[in-house]
Amino acid sequence: MAASNLPANIDAPKQEDLLRCVHCGLCLNACPTYRELRVEMDSPRGRIYQMVQVSNGAPITESYQEHIDLCLACRACETACPSGVEYGRLVEAARADIEQRVRRPWPSRLLRWFVFERLLPSRTLLRIAGWKMYVYQASGLQKLVRASGILKRMGKLGELESLAPPVERPFFYRNMGRVFPPKGERKYRVAFLSGCIANVSFARLNEATVRVLQANGCEVVVPGAQTCCGALHVHAGMREPARKLARRNIDAVLDNGFDAVLTNAGGCGSTLKEYDELLEHDPGYAERAKRFVALMKDVNEFLASIELNPRLGEVRATVTYQDSCHLAHGQKIRSAPRQLLARVPGLIVKEMRLSDLCCGSAGIYNVLHTDMSMQLLEKKMENVNATGADRIATANPGCMLQIRAGVEKHGHGQRVSHVIEILDEAYRAAR
Repeated sequence: MAASNLPANIDAPKQEDLLRCVHCGLCLNACPTYRELRVEMDSPRGRIYQMVQVSNGAPITESYQEHIDLCLACRACETACPSGVEYGRLVEAARADIEQRVRRPWPSRLLRWFVFERLLPSRTLLRIAGWKMYVYQASGLQKLVRASGILKRMGKLGELESLAPPVERPFFYRNMGRVFPPKGERKYRVAFLSGCIANVSFARLNEATVRVLQANGCEVVVPGAQTCCGALHVHAGMREPARKLARRNIDAVLDNGFDAVLTNAGGCGSTLKEYDELLEHDPGYAERAKRFVALMKDVNEFLASIELNPRLGEVRATVTYQDSCHLAHGQKIRSAPRQLLARVPGLIVKEMRLSDLCCGSAGIYNVLHTDMSMQLLEKKMENVNATGADRIATANPGCMLQIRAGVEKHGHGQRVSHVIEILDEAYRAAR
């Protein structure tokens, strides 16, 4: 049952949340945009100051929108804040407030409607888009275009092409509704939420996730009724479409006897774990959302919490770990991926400097703010290269795409992998 007759300002930043900020400035050095620009209004403290003014009746100006939009919502400031300011909640609320009160030009409205309300929730449209991209990539046309040098003359459009995710056939959609039995005795029964774009661009990662869970005694259910998690919608201020998706996912997995509901995407997991906030005013789903959140875990978090199957073969590589912002700062999960990597025989793990500073991916931030995103990526790759690692591990598909682009531009041919892919290699090596 959907919520109805909610107050118009239900999603605006709340005064009690805004007033937690004491303007101490300890967040400044943790903020990627402030580190790059040294502009107070592009720091968490500065953005909260502007939110307070708008909350007190100041108009929503173009300048205000620009400062709020330029935020990566990486939530590093939350880790640095001594006052417990939930900045992620605030910036998402500010964007939702802008979305409700500002009428965008019709081309922008049309594009946002198509991407957020039609493309991302639709398996059919994502399949079609995936097939078209696959033809472009597999036919050799992409190599030809890149070799021609034309992309360098296309400015931002050329930059965006380099960020286009590779399409992996067959799509993971073929596994929707399937149940994968455990290898050996069943210890857990889990639901796996495979995402939206990931079913097309990270199909092999999703398959590796299922195999690793099976190797650890899990019966893995891929719910057929699941849909996009709504993370990109929430980040864009489109909370009502996100609520519709949240209700569908809750209905898809709740009351089915699962020990845990899992995701392999740090960005998705952060939003999935906050469904209770998203639906807190929905009388039909508020309690169901709390129960859903109690089951929701990142796959690294889950595997690190159980007795891990020790039958791991050698993976000979030197790896450095890049923290996913929404896993490290949003979900407060830092040690679990490192614990799993440390269990792999033959793997040498080297920590990079500022591993939890945003790589510039941030959902679709690298599409909307490409210049800033590329600046952050260059700094990230400097820290990666300094480790001497030949492999880069992370725990979020969006980070993987961004870091792969970074390797192409600034790296030394490093291989980029999800932590789960490395575990999968180790289990296969043992066999």
